[in-house]
Amino acid sequence: MEVNKMLAYITKVIEQMPQDWLNLTTHRLDIYNEKLAKVQFLDQFIHLAKEGNSSTAALSNLPTAYDYIRLGHPLSCVLEWAIGNVNGLPAEQVISFQSKTAPILAILRTNLLAHRNTLITYTNELPSAFDIDVLKNIYSFSFELKKVDSPADVESFNGSTIFISQQHDSSAISVSSHIDFHVNMYAELGSVLLINGAENIHYISDIQHFRRRETVAMTPHNCLNALRSLVQLPAENSVTTNTTEHKVAVLDLIQEVSGSQTTPLVASSGLSVQFAILMGLVHDALENHKGKAIKIVVPPNCYGGTNDQARRVAACSDAIEIVDLLVDGDNDMVQSIDHVLEQIAAQDAIPYIIAEIPTNPRVEVPDLQKLRAVLSAKRKTDTGSQAIDPVFILDQTFCPNVHFLGDSDVLSSVRTISFASGSKFPSGGKCTAGYCIANKKAEGLIEIIQLHLALCDNEATDLQYEILAKQMPSMMQRIHDAYINTRDFVSFIEKTLPTAKINFVSEALSKEGFTPSVFSLDLPTKGNTPEEKEGYKRKMNALLIDLMITEIPDESKYCVSYGQLKGCYWTIPATSTQGTTKEDDKDYIARVSLSPNMDLERHKEVFLKFVEQM
Repeated sequence: MEVNKMLAYITKVIEQMPQDWLNLTTHRLDIYNEKLAKVQFLDQFIHLAKEGNSSTAALSNLPTAYDYIRLGHPLSCVLEWAIGNVNGLPAEQVISFQSKTAPILAILRTNLLAHRNTLITYTNELPSAFDIDVLKNIYSFSFELKKVDSPADVESFNGSTIFISQQHDSSAISVSSHIDFHVNMYAELGSVLLINGAENIHYISDIQHFRRRETVAMTPHNCLNALRSLVQLPAENSVTTNTTEHKVAVLDLIQEVSGSQTTPLVASSGLSVQFAILMGLVHDALENHKGKAIKIVVPPNCYGGTNDQARRVAACSDAIEIVDLLVDGDNDMVQSIDHVLEQIAAQDAIPYIIAEIPTNPRVEVPDLQKLRAVLSAKRKTDTGSQAIDPVFILDQTFCPNVHFLGDSDVLSSVRTISFASGSKFPSGGKCTAGYCIANKKAEGLIEIIQLHLALCDNEATDLQYEILAKQMPSMMQRIHDAYINTRDFVSFIEKTLPTAKINFVSEALSKEGFTPSVFSLDLPTKGNTPEEKEGYKRKMNALLIDLMITEIPDESKYCVSYGQLKGCYWTIPATSTQGTTKEDDKDYIARVSLSPNMDLERHKEVFLKFVEQM
């Protein structure tokens, strides 16, 4: 499209875009094809652009760009298309990031695994958090640095050449033929990566995967301001100036919710903070336990992002190995941990254990006293020396209100770091920020974790701090009210469809503080063979979700999330949150997330209708 015509259309889109483009964190799965993420949305958006149709209704009817805004969203797609258009590049070759350093790390990681050289060229200064020694010695990245006066000064190099520029607007960028990757850093907004040349197209999926797992796409508000800059409109003043006040408030609230008085860290997403935790612990191990193997212990069927990210970290170093932890179904988390810790101790290796309590998606809670005992047990190596004690990395996303970390709490004697996705109950679905906090026994690890959070430029944005400061004070009440609705709905299903298997906390566990508002539903099936039974169950899953979102469109939504302010969310973990999980470890069951604000009786009526149609 001719540039001036495109800019005029973007101006109209900014004026008439749906507010959901700016405010929603999770989008509908029933109009989403993950294999065509970004592409399907943009194909139809470009069709509207050619017609000059920028009506709110037309834009609202576009297919889902990405199911979750951490991965990308309508405004990031539009921004990437627009910048590509200005620079004569397809939208696929433009990728936006909230982080300024993440696009560089994504390229370095890809080249590490491909054994390819990298030259980083730049004008002025490198980002302040760009720690060369840590990137080379901890991340194992190999690269050369060269300061130049302009892109024209970049010479041919045997490998990949990255050029870093600081630019205050989204206008055309001068890209030399010797530059493979142009990283444009915007002072307050993030960065945009331009991929130059057909020979570099194969990098796109790896870079997108890095954005999916180790950082986030440029946020909707920042994308909007980048688009406004592109069409020469003033920035939208959506961020308060009380950032310090909000940050202090959020840190205090995290301490209150967790029961720990150590200093929390707040990141752009739950996976961003998890990546900082893992790399910080790897850093600590490499410095303080030289020559020892690092074992990351993780459930193979946990949240797909957690599982995939841990394996991605291990893939970059021969010193790191993944150990599967079997935690639910017929397996007992405590017994599994005891078993793997014995093995790791015998090898004189370093154990880092990642676990969800309750588990996702089957909402199971281990015996906490037994858990403390196996995590605290003194173990010996094969040579009889004292084994290194584990660090327990606890994902509390389902129950962020349960106290594990305080001086008198159950895991006080175990080095424990708790983390949670802030897009769930902390923000009520209003932002993607995540946080972590340690108990006193693990407090000494926070400084090195913070170093990696800064290196990846993954701290929460000012707006994310503002949203958390506003939403977290009501979190405990929302957790309570949503649990009441969930318990009521579970009891109804148990009576209405007694042959269904429901995974939810017991009444006894709820009295201990475990009050999640999510449960998994394994529907009864029929058939003569395992294949027929599985096929029928999957058909019933689809029927149930379709009926709910069709009959209650204002409240029931087919999407990935939890802890929302209103309505009811439905998903199939195997086809959503476990997208990168091995097929044999996937869960083809329905996961249902209720809120404190919904028409529960209407949901019961529709579920009864479903049972009658089975």
